Amino acid sequence: MIAPNRTNFHPTTFLLLGIPGLETAHIWISIPFFLTYLFALTGNCALLLIIKTDPSLHKPMYFFLCMLSVNDLILSSTTLPKILSLFWLNDREINFKGCLTQIFFIHSLSTMESGFLLAMAFDRYVAICNPLRHSAILTPGVIITLSLAIVLRGVILLTPHPFLLQRLSYCKSNIIAHTYCEFMALIKLACENTRIHRIYGLVLAFLTGGLDFILIICSYMFILCAVFQLPSKKARLKTLSTCGAHAWVILVSYIPAFFSFITHRFGHKIAPHIHIFVANIYLLIPPMLNPIIYGVKTKSIWKSFLKIFTNTNN
Repeated sequence: MIAPNRTNFHPTTFLLLGIPGLETAHIWISIPFFLTYLFALTGNCALLLIIKTDPSLHKPMYFFLCMLSVNDLILSSTTLPKILSLFWLNDREINFKGCLTQIFFIHSLSTMESGFLLAMAFDRYVAICNPLRHSAILTPGVIITLSLAIVLRGVILLTPHPFLLQRLSYCKSNIIAHTYCEFMALIKLACENTRIHRIYGLVLAFLTGGLDFILIICSYMFILCAVFQLPSKKARLKTLSTCGAHAWVILVSYIPAFFSFITHRFGHKIAPHIHIFVANIYLLIPPMLNPIIYGVKTKSIWKSFLKIFTNTNN
């Protein structure tokens, strides 16, 4: 007796719904989305230029900041052009492989962003808690190794995502109630048991973003203990100001991400348009705010910016 072949049904294309219930307002919603993308591109490119042209900024913290900016540029460019095409041209279609590719880039780049934030927290911890050994600990070789490890972690851990999704059959619908392709959004369209996929997603989220966040909090607890032991009030305020920019970036990055993650899995009573808005904030706002926060809060970057701007005018 010949066993029947297991066949998977994959729609040729998926249709992105956008923001459910607010389809008629898409053209107006697109305005802040476009401005956010424009600021993200301009701000991160300017930050990269400033750090590259100023030798005084060629330090571990700013190297990790450059990696974060490059990551943000790619992440926002992975989603925004398609979202704007959906809002402006009603271009809802995205082919199956294109959808899987977008999912891989969104999740792998988000994982890398979390890793770079952890690396920057480690840099601040060493600089404040063990300043005399900072240059001995964070050597160029260590910095490059850390950066490669962060990138490889994002690629290796998230590579199974598209393959797991490709093995599923999608017989419920080909309409994705979202502005972009997302792992859990596709899981909900599958007509098979997806318990293993959901568990895998939860475990992966904890081992990356969750664990990174815990380690960042621990590093800042050690930093605060070291800061409050400083004899001078001026020194304490200066050190806290230095760490303030990084703390703001962490809050902006992790709070929307955790809210989006929790509501996607457990927040069934939350209105869909609120969840979609937060999911977009999680991808759009950090790339825009990172260069602004670092530019304003970090005096060395702000001075370098003014120096370049003044020389350009002259």
